[in-house]
Amino acid sequence: MKKAALTALQVGITIGILWLVFRDPNKRHDMLAALRNADSGWLYAGLIVYGLVEIIAGIRWQILLKVQGIHLAWGRVFMLMMTGVFFNFFVPGGTGGDVVKTFYLLKETPGQRSQALLSVLVDRIIGLFSLIVLAGVLIALRWEWLTSNEQTTKYVWTGLAILGASFFGIAGSFVITGCGLVHKLPARMPGRDKLAELAFAYNAYGRAWRAALGSFGLSILAHLGYFGTFYCAAKAFAATGNRIPSFGEFYAMMPIINTILAMPISFGGLGAREGLFQIFLGNLSGVAPAVAVVISMTGYMLTLFWGLIGGLLYIFYRPSEHARLHEMNKEVAALEHSVAEDEIAMELAKEKRPHR
Repeated sequence: MKKAALTALQVGITIGILWLVFRDPNKRHDMLAALRNADSGWLYAGLIVYGLVEIIAGIRWQILLKVQGIHLAWGRVFMLMMTGVFFNFFVPGGTGGDVVKTFYLLKETPGQRSQALLSVLVDRIIGLFSLIVLAGVLIALRWEWLTSNEQTTKYVWTGLAILGASFFGIAGSFVITGCGLVHKLPARMPGRDKLAELAFAYNAYGRAWRAALGSFGLSILAHLGYFGTFYCAAKAFAATGNRIPSFGEFYAMMPIINTILAMPISFGGLGAREGLFQIFLGNLSGVAPAVAVVISMTGYMLTLFWGLIGGLLYIFYRPSEHARLHEMNKEVAALEHSVAEDEIAMELAKEKRPHR
């Protein structure tokens, strides 16, 4: 019921924001004019760049799988990953794609279920940590530009607050799990299972620092490529006479927008993304609202293209077992709980060992 209510709220907010964005007929006219004058070369470049992003993400995940002794062919890994990309676009919550690709990965690795689960978790943690680091650098380099407007300054601080909370969340999990304190937390404490799961993951990957460092570097490249996809979309509309932000400026605002959109505000960020692009591009570069919306929607469509490719790959993937989404959630959640209980049991056993 809670998930259904949240989804309904997200859909309602999305429809409301999109109505506000597109209600002005003059604005819609200007958007169509901008689309007619778009430079197709930059649009093709954006498609290629985002395709490379997913290839890099696939290589990163395969590295993490190998650390756990899971050796899947590149084609299999890529299909699983693109299946996740497809479901990320159409399943509310932002992590639906991870659940789907985890479920089918479990079917590919029946004897290594825990290891398979941990590879997805660590992949996500490294992606988040690399975004925090990259965002800090990019925002610092263009701080004066980003905070030169009162309205954008508020969103900059909002983004930094979310990133800061994420950083301290990761740091806190390291401290708690590193000190073996998960089993001392109250059994009904929210997030206890997730902390135990993280502890298991940190122990599994703790000695594979070369793989973790390589995955971190690939994550940085993937984030830069994702931002580059939207930059290509912006360059495609430079012919409209608007001043498109410089490369550094555009890359500085993207992590802020992405971080805010990570909150469950609207369905897939639709509407909210367009509003944020209007605020940043309009207030900092004088880009017309219609063009700012077109840039945002075009960047989204360039990524959605690859999501639809993922849908086609899913059709041909022919997994050994199909299931409904709620069944996938149930099985993955059960495995997560099992992994958490194993970690807690190991901590308790370690504590009871006689000290020498």
